[in-house]
Parts: sequence; C-alpha cells; structure tokens
Amino acid sequence: MNSKPFSPEELEQLAKLRAMHDEDIDLSDIPELTEEQLSRGFRPGLHRPIKMPVTIRLDADVVGWFKEHAGGKPYQTEINRVLRQHVAKHEKKRA
Repeated sequence: MNSKPFSPEELEQLAKLRAMHDEDIDLSDIPELTEEQLSRGFRPGLHRPIKMPVTIRLDADVVGWFKEHAGGKPYQTEINRVLRQHVAKHEKKRA
C-alpha cells in the first residue's frame, strides 16, 4: 500500500465520493458480471481450498519425477497443481 499521505485535492475527492449515494454512481461503462464469471472468480491469496488428506498409491517413477520437478515446493503441491489443471481442462470441455 502507498503510505504517502493524501493531498488536499485527493482528500476533497474522497470526501465527495463518501457523500455520494450508491444510486448516484454511474456504472454504465462497467459491464455486469455473468453467473459463470462469478462462479470462477476468486482472489489469489485469499481463496484457500480445503485440503483433504488422502492415501494414494502412485508409481515410484511418477513420484520421483514430481519430486525432481517440484521447483522447491513440496512435491505433493505440484501433484495437486497438475491435477487441478486436469480437472479445469475437463470441466471447461463439459461447459
């Protein structure tokens, strides 16, 4: 965030905005979001899917590959990322 104090002009603009009623704000240049956009939207860093511990048997070479290519992250995180991409790709095809 910007820690620089607001100028007198900026403070005046903020005061005018604060005094406005919602119905007085012109939204004509902002398209409404569709239900699909709303269903896919999330803010990175704030959205944290619930993690579910599972036991799964994978081929040793597959686990080894993910361990080598995890880029410094836990290999399980990389497996989850790849699975999430796969799910998203197939969900997109169904839509």
